Amino acid sequence: MKTLHRADEIIKERYQIKRVIGQGGMGQVYLADDLRLTGRLCALKAVSYDENLPADVVKQTRKQFEREATVLARLDHPNLPKVSDFFSEGEKDYLVMDFVPGKDLRTLLNEKGKQDKFLPERDVLSWADQIADALSYLHAQEPSILHRDIKPSNIKLTPNEIIKLVDFGLVKILISGERTITVVQGHGSAYYTPLEQYGGDTGHTDPRSDIYSFGATIYHLLTNHPPKEARQRFLQPKNLKSMQEYNPAVSPRTDRAVRTAMKIHPDERFQTVEEFREALLGDWDPKRHPKAPMPAPDFKDFLNASSEEILAWVAVLTLIISIVATMLR
Repeated sequence: MKTLHRADEIIKERYQIKRVIGQGGMGQVYLADDLRLTGRLCALKAVSYDENLPADVVKQTRKQFEREATVLARLDHPNLPKVSDFFSEGEKDYLVMDFVPGKDLRTLLNEKGKQDKFLPERDVLSWADQIADALSYLHAQEPSILHRDIKPSNIKLTPNEIIKLVDFGLVKILISGERTITVVQGHGSAYYTPLEQYGGDTGHTDPRSDIYSFGATIYHLLTNHPPKEARQRFLQPKNLKSMQEYNPAVSPRTDRAVRTAMKIHPDERFQTVEEFREALLGDWDPKRHPKAPMPAPDFKDFLNASSEEILAWVAVLTLIISIVATMLR
């Protein structure tokens, strides 16, 4: 799409455009200087509307934008960028957020892939703990808020090792007894999109939809391969490879938790983000004890392990028993 604003252009007599830092089907995100607060950089999201859309559709969509922007502006969480302003000028609507420095996880993933290496599982699980914090916060709002576009490129890691879940372009507010409302119509990104999210606002998405996308994101980060799309998996249920087929270093516990999060039917997934976090991390708290041992496999991991892994575990157990027996003689 064509650029909506040029460099150095000033919006609302306050935000001076520096450059484009992202774009989607209905708008662009700019890095901008806040002229009222010297030295503050912000992310300015400009939303434009197709001139061929009926006037009543544009009017309704703009009302939805204002309604959701009002909700987003009230959010306050360390793993979410703060929305500081929203306004309209002419035929465009704007959302102003804190600019988040650092690289997104897709960039980090690609850098490792070029070196033929994998992101460390410990790092990915530590990031997952912070993502879970953000999602639990969003889902606990009244009404509940869904992100609907969780993917590596929408997650940034700041220089201080803080995860930020960015791009609220597909945020969805769940309103009891009413149709759900979305700022920008869309389905998210295919690799990370649950089956129930296809078809737009059909009213079938809920927090479990974010859990699917969250699991698919971890799958990609640890394997260097995006998972098969949900539509393909619906037709061929067994075509989702285990993570260990790509990356043997992935623990059985992580593989099992991610594959459960990515079940095609929502009822078969974890029902809350906290359940998913517990399955991934167990008693390990990466924030308080970042260097503590990662969670050990449990009995379910043993049952789901490959024959080679079972033989390896049996060999280790036999060795331990023999050492103990020798010491007791």
